[in-house]
Amino acid sequence: DWSSDVCSSDLFDELEKKLLKMQKSAEDLSGISSVPFDDLFTSSFMEKYSNFISFNKFLEAGKFIVNSQKDFKAIPDIEMDLHVSKTTNFSSWEDMLVKANEELTIKKLGLK
Repeated sequence: DWSSDVCSSDLFDELEKKLLKMQKSAEDLSGISSVPFDDLFTSSFMEKYSNFISFNKFLEAGKFIVNSQKDFKAIPDIEMDLHVSKTTNFSSWEDMLVKANEELTIKKLGLK
């Protein structure tokens, strides 16, 4: 039956397109060494894992004044870990960062 061959071919073409898109996304991701916090900690991420609507509100609640990357890097790890463990579903800043990166990667690869 030739109609099943046509359907199979269409499915294969669609799968091939998706795989090529995923490959391109993966290549794009491999070139990213630093991702803006706005891309990592979206409002949906913050609302899902914390009581905050934004990463800025999260920082403000911790009494962290961040106007630059230098300001952020100056926050002591122990203070950030404590704030994260008290106000989010994560036990440490590292755990929060890993989850945000995971979700961004899945989104960029088109898996979700």
